[in-house]
Amino acid sequence: MSSPIVFDKLRSQRVSDEIAARIRDEIAAGRLSVGSRLPSERALADQLGVSRPALREAMRTLENAGILRFEKGVNGGAFVQNRSSDAIVTSMLDMYYLGGIEPRHLTQARIGCEGVVIRIACENATAEDIAELNANIEASEAAGASGDTSARIRHQLEFHRILARITGNPILQVIMEGMLEVLLRFLRSLGPYDSSYVTPSRRRFMKKFAARDADGAVAEMESLLKKLETSYLSRAELIENPVWPPRKRTSPGPRKRSASTARDSDAAQ
Repeated sequence: MSSPIVFDKLRSQRVSDEIAARIRDEIAAGRLSVGSRLPSERALADQLGVSRPALREAMRTLENAGILRFEKGVNGGAFVQNRSSDAIVTSMLDMYYLGGIEPRHLTQARIGCEGVVIRIACENATAEDIAELNANIEASEAAGASGDTSARIRHQLEFHRILARITGNPILQVIMEGMLEVLLRFLRSLGPYDSSYVTPSRRRFMKKFAARDADGAVAEMESLLKKLETSYLSRAELIENPVWPPRKRTSPGPRKRSASTARDSDAAQ
């Protein structure tokens, strides 16, 4: 059993930041690994020569970053965990909820990221991977035919997760997950929208993907993502409270809906 880690005392104007940085350094150096339990709050504060409030602030920072988790009980305490990717997804969602991400930003980022993902996935994909992607398309089509919008959306987003997993690159997987979580929040606010063109596009994509035609597959995906953005925004203009506001109109003040427009909008939801 390895000897317990002992921390040197700190002297800093920004003590909580220095504490967090020191713990990160210990993890990077391998002296703390996933599953390691840190010393008790009192012992750690004594080792670092800091106040317990400063230590708690640093620990909260590391918890929010997904680096530490806290457990209660006799065997509880602060443990190193490998879930920092969750913090990246959460940060992207925070940007979205605070209005820092617009639909065009998401589409631009997705086109760039998907291009890299598709090219790597084209090289790595096995026959089993291709079969999984095709099965996903079938499941999405079946959900759409049965009118199960929630399942259709879930399958369509999972298609992109499968592609990211095929790359074997955890960074690309985290970035993809963050973008898909942002998109999911928006789609939930839209209700039903036209996506009848997705399955035909997916089948064209798969012909190119299975043939290792990365350029063709990327072009097909880019065309689909641009069309989807137009569809999302068109639908957002018909509903009262989309999570993303509709595109800005040039005329001042809110647009009045006619009685027929209101009826059409209500019927579509």
